[in-house]
Amino acid sequence: MGRQRAFEPERLLIGILISPEAGSGDEESLARELRSRFGDFEPGPRLPFSWSSYYDEEMGGRPSRRFASFERSVDPSALASIKSATNEIELRFSRPGGGRLFNLDPGLLSLTRFVLATTKERPHRLPLAEGIFGELTLVYESGEYRALGWTYPDWASSEYRAYLGELRAEIKARPQVI
Repeated sequence: MGRQRAFEPERLLIGILISPEAGSGDEESLARELRSRFGDFEPGPRLPFSWSSYYDEEMGGRPSRRFASFERSVDPSALASIKSATNEIELRFSRPGGGRLFNLDPGLLSLTRFVLATTKERPHRLPLAEGIFGELTLVYESGEYRALGWTYPDWASSEYRAYLGELRAEIKARPQVI
């Protein structure tokens, strides 16, 4: 029988889809809100979101993607409550009529994997709590993060995986702090 032990802390990363209708003031307000909830973060690169037109109508055009990589790591068992909090934040930044200015995709990055939180049930997603599921999105093997059969095309892209590889190097070089 194995021994139960505390989970190792993991890096909180939020992928942020940004509506073309969001102004710099909206982005600054979002950054303040994220910092107040989850601590300080380093903004990652801003990339075009060219993988799908799924969000175009709701977000008033083609969104872009930005990342927020948080300095303080978290207990992985907190992922469901983090997703619930980001859902609340999305609602606060929604336009009248329901369109979101931001779509927030929280996930946890470790030396071995990247897990996204979602409200959508699928066979490869595990229930966590509060109606939130965890999806094993990428696994680290042979020196890089690798996509799985169900990984969304943006997260499977070489740009995203390279960025996550850079974050992994930071994690490896510095002890995790909760």
